[in-house]
Amino acid sequence: MKKSAAFAAALSIGGIGAAAASPLIENFSSSYELNGMAQDAGMEMSTAYFAGIEPSRQLIELAKQMNALGAVAGINPRMVGLNDVNPWDYKAIVAVKDAWKKVGLNYNVVEGPPSLGEKTKLGLEGRDEEIANFITFMKNLKRAGVDVICYNWMPVISWARTTMDRPARGGALVTAFDYNDIKDKPLTKYGEVSKETMWKNLEYFLRAVVPEAEKIEMKLALHPDDPQVHNIQGISRIMNTVENFDRMLKIMPSDFSGVTMCQGNFALMGTDIPALIRRWGKAGKIHFVHFRNVQDLSGVLPSTKFTETFHDEGQIDMYESMKAYYDIRFKGAIRPDHVPTMAGEENTRPGYMTLGNLFAIGYMRGLAEAVVKNSAAKKV
Repeated sequence: MKKSAAFAAALSIGGIGAAAASPLIENFSSSYELNGMAQDAGMEMSTAYFAGIEPSRQLIELAKQMNALGAVAGINPRMVGLNDVNPWDYKAIVAVKDAWKKVGLNYNVVEGPPSLGEKTKLGLEGRDEEIANFITFMKNLKRAGVDVICYNWMPVISWARTTMDRPARGGALVTAFDYNDIKDKPLTKYGEVSKETMWKNLEYFLRAVVPEAEKIEMKLALHPDDPQVHNIQGISRIMNTVENFDRMLKIMPSDFSGVTMCQGNFALMGTDIPALIRRWGKAGKIHFVHFRNVQDLSGVLPSTKFTETFHDEGQIDMYESMKAYYDIRFKGAIRPDHVPTMAGEENTRPGYMTLGNLFAIGYMRGLAEAVVKNSAAKKV
């Protein structure tokens, strides 16, 4: 109680003036690294803009007002009027980055890189050319000043949901998944693809790409399978357990081969999220964060039925998760993911509407401030 009272007094205007030379303030200043409280616990508060700039104008203006200035998106040359260049060309990359800068945002993570598709993931003819273009993309991206690539290992069927408008708190709409709704769908044109084949192709890719990423210090952040089921329409999924991620990280051990810490998917694998953040964070494997909450509805692992939730509900302890990022001193980009569609919005981009992002960023910033202040108080 005495410590809490002293800390509160020090934070007041009169308290700071009266105790300016005290050990309390010296410790306080030290814990805040002499620069005041680092906003967002030192992380880069970011938002996803997969629809591009023009459809996201309101969210862009709100993000600037919130001082959440990181922009996460793909590379689309047509967005900047370039129809005759490849998305991995330097001209396209720097034009896209400059376009985000002109609207006041910092393009800091590529999510969904070009030239990484079915040929590479399924081991088809032409994968060597695709991989060569991916390496060119990495080099040009780094030259343009961006050093994080979020990629996935989900060919043909990527992010998938069976419901895009599940009613949630107060009538908000969220996405949800139930494997029973798709288990009888026919095979894709690629037929049955085994887990062994998926592992073989992933190893081929990593052995070609990771050494090149090391040379230029490009951070590769593999996203977990979403949904994290074992198979969809005959195509196996392998990045659907924590153990498989550990296996992936051992194929080509490198500081630049890491993970996208998508909390929702890892939680639906049955893991303790704060503990996993600390384990992988201390090993330097977390390069990018999707801050998201979910609720399993299946009772099995990995989950076969689940729903997205508001960030302040669901099965993940979000405060302890934020505290874990602060404890490992994660300084990279963090963004809200799969937010609800709220009152007054049309559900045109399920999971990525404006008001849900607004709520999520405010919630995340509050958690971050609480974590930093509580940490400082304990040191007093």
